[in-house]
Amino acid sequence: MNTAPTVSVVMPVYNTERYVQAAITSVLAQTFKDFELLIIDDEGTDTSIELCRRYTDPRIRIISQENRGLAGARNTGIRHARGDFIALLDSDDLWTPEKLARHVEHLEARPRVGVSYAASRMIDDDGNLLRIIQIPKLQNVTSQDVFLRNPVGNGSAPVLRRAVFDDIAFENSDRLELDYFDESFRQSEDIECWTRIALTTDWRFEGITGTYTLYRINDGGLSANVIKQFETWSRVRDKVAAVAPEFSAQWARQAEAFQLRYLARRSVRMGDGAMAWSLIKNALNASPAILWKEPAKSATTILAALALRLLPASLNRPLQAAIQKG
Repeated sequence: MNTAPTVSVVMPVYNTERYVQAAITSVLAQTFKDFELLIIDDEGTDTSIELCRRYTDPRIRIISQENRGLAGARNTGIRHARGDFIALLDSDDLWTPEKLARHVEHLEARPRVGVSYAASRMIDDDGNLLRIIQIPKLQNVTSQDVFLRNPVGNGSAPVLRRAVFDDIAFENSDRLELDYFDESFRQSEDIECWTRIALTTDWRFEGITGTYTLYRINDGGLSANVIKQFETWSRVRDKVAAVAPEFSAQWARQAEAFQLRYLARRSVRMGDGAMAWSLIKNALNASPAILWKEPAKSATTILAALALRLLPASLNRPLQAAIQKG
């Protein structure tokens, strides 16, 4: 391919042999055809890359690196990308066929929008649709919206201008390369990057109507990792405080409350009432404002956490079902 494509799709691959072929197929099935697919081999130990090599589409390039995690693999992909727009797709997620076409249309029509995204539908390990849909705020998105509620939703939802990444690039002193995602994060790298874009550039975040990403969730083992997940998010909060101390002073406690409530709802989905109750209590201590800012979600989380702790399973299933609806 001598002519640069319009879109570069960056797909990190690490031990996702069960899902990666479906992810690649969902890219090749796009109605918008002017793209390259950069598969970043992050030194996994399963057959994922062997499966990737079976594809002969000339738009696919496989780039291998030593293991550096999701942020490091994305950085490698962005550095090799040739398109004006960069789309991110994790190798266990899927896109619907209209995904790229809709986002390219959006970005070409809105020159000040740097991050285009849309709602995502949740799927389970087997690819079955769940009743959970991430429905984000689409218009008039502020820096506090990004920090508090992450309207982008997940790392497979956004399509960004290359210029956005150019504006937030920083030199990695170990390798003398430009990075875009902070590789010191092995969790919460998405929200760290989105918040940095919101606070340090003039690019707008804007969503489009429709659901174009199928985001795979696996709550297995959440209880063992939830504290680590919150501690990683806390590092994002600390970076925000260093970059924008006045902004942090105004919004950090609310952002913490929303993050704790999010983890509480995930704990409810996996049936861990003790963890869910602890998290929602901490969320309310951090900022009771979540009660009146999002009363329905907050109330159902409190009730579901209590029900899991105090009631038989047959009586708390309706509240768990309400949580499953998002």
